[in-house]
Amino acid sequence: MGPPRHLALLPRLEAETLDWPVPFTAGLPVLKGLRGRRVVVLVSGDPFWFGAGTVIAREFAREDWDALPGPSTFALAAARLGWPLEHTLCLGLHAAPMTRLRPHLAPGVRAVLLLREGEAVQDLARYLSDAGFGDSRLTVMEALGGPRERITEAPAHRLPDTAFHHPVAVAVEIAGTGAVVPRASGIDDALFDSDGQITKRPVRALALSALAPRPGETLWDIGGGSGSIAIEWLLADPSTQAVSIEARSDRTARIGANAARLGVDRLIVVEGEAPAALEGLSPPQAVFIGGGLSEALLTDLKSRLAPGTRLVAHAVTLESEALLMTWSERAGGTLLRVELSEAGPLGPRRGWKAAYPVVQWRVVL
Repeated sequence: MGPPRHLALLPRLEAETLDWPVPFTAGLPVLKGLRGRRVVVLVSGDPFWFGAGTVIAREFAREDWDALPGPSTFALAAARLGWPLEHTLCLGLHAAPMTRLRPHLAPGVRAVLLLREGEAVQDLARYLSDAGFGDSRLTVMEALGGPRERITEAPAHRLPDTAFHHPVAVAVEIAGTGAVVPRASGIDDALFDSDGQITKRPVRALALSALAPRPGETLWDIGGGSGSIAIEWLLADPSTQAVSIEARSDRTARIGANAARLGVDRLIVVEGEAPAALEGLSPPQAVFIGGGLSEALLTDLKSRLAPGTRLVAHAVTLESEALLMTWSERAGGTLLRVELSEAGPLGPRRGWKAAYPVVQWRVVL
């Protein structure tokens, strides 16, 4: 059982052959219907590196199957190019948007990308060019390791208008003058679309430092605004998860668009007001309150969250500041008052323009 292109490579067999249907998941019920028989499933390369093996293994007990991996597409690409895989970004974009690349776009980065179909090669070239990285060198590799293997090299902005065929992988050497997403907390405000409701860069950096993202952890971002806190949490590590809770529908749409554009489309956006909107969400290891702070919300979180959860809340108004002072006395933690000023025009000269002070309460419940 396998895709027609794999079955076509086999010699004449007496065994029954079955085409694996499209979409891929449609083949799982067929495979399950063959229980009790000896079945061979043909897939490309290493089935457990962005491959079919992971999907199939989830459906069957471990004692029901064996895997015989071949060289992965990444290994074949490295062998053609002479690239060290330990220093090469390897991504499967056959079932993911091109924006997954966004956090990695920086001059000098090397990547090998698996694409869903031949047409996606032109999509990749356009995406890189639109992002300011049209000078990136592309090596398009079709049917690596097979009789149809073909390799084409060109800059992204001058990719030939030719048809490429599945299966296809593209090696990319990133080059250009596009904006790079920094790895440190507190990325440029201009990277986010906003209606003004955004935790500004210096304060955001302090918030992320207090939240202290760790691999595999989940954040609740209450009062998402533009989604900047949740998005930077997700940029910290590919295994992190986040939920952004926002009451306004226009802002929830903006949060989703910001997350997709910056390559973290795994962000879950919930429209509603906390605490009601928190029902049914997976428990977090950290919570940020950037809006909607109230006695009722803090009381609910104290009863809802597990011990050890990290909670960070920001206050700007006198009323919300007083609330945080009261809760810090009750539950402990630390208070930090942040006052920032930026230089701006003052007549013919310059002077300091102060922003509203921000009070941060940080506590481990």
